[in-house]
Amino acid sequence: MNQNEIKALFDQQAASYDTQWAKTQPIRSCLHLLLDAAFAELPADARILCVGVGTGAELAHLAHQHPGWRFTAVEPSGAMLQVCRDLAQRQGFAQRCVLHEGYLDTLAPATAAPGQGYGFDAATCFLVSQFMVDPAVRSGFFRQIGQRLRPGGILASTDLACDVRSPAYEVLLRAWMHMMAAADVSPEAMERMRKAYATDVAVLPPGRVAGIIQAGGFDAPVPFFQAGLIHGWLSRWGGSLAD
Repeated sequence: MNQNEIKALFDQQAASYDTQWAKTQPIRSCLHLLLDAAFAELPADARILCVGVGTGAELAHLAHQHPGWRFTAVEPSGAMLQVCRDLAQRQGFAQRCVLHEGYLDTLAPATAAPGQGYGFDAATCFLVSQFMVDPAVRSGFFRQIGQRLRPGGILASTDLACDVRSPAYEVLLRAWMHMMAAADVSPEAMERMRKAYATDVAVLPPGRVAGIIQAGGFDAPVPFFQAGLIHGWLSRWGGSLAD
């Protein structure tokens, strides 16, 4: 699928997206718990970039955990972004958010904002880069994120990842499909998903994904999360995570 087809798909799903995936909330809760730990040393007035924010799950979590943080959320699907906007208004943190409809390359790179310093302190990018099947495009995407961070800024990212030629993939994929069924995903939708993993989603070995992130200008990514086929990495722009 090209960008327009992916955007149209998420536009169609926006109204029912959170309801459809409600039964997978424990995965998001675990990811958010580890995200809190990863971002624990950020300043009280941190600026956070949420790339491909969707309906706003991680944005809402971070906004409630950190009342002094400010956010810029980027999302190409206008319908998904509207759900995010409604959530922010309903839960009272909209005044701390800039919601940008479009792809990341339409958001200005890291330039000093009045009184806000250079770039973002951290970024999130959950289940986004997997839709970029060209590795060069994918590493360029991560570079675009880095160019909007301050030196040493942290990226927390997740993507579907596995060596699809390994026996482990069949084990994980079977378990993943059972989880989808438990989440009331229709058999037809699961079959489309299975086919998409082979053609439209770049499901690569975790080490390959980490290499793509590093090729985008980040230090060696550190794995910090796995739930089934979802893997997560912490990456620092221009510095070491051990600093």
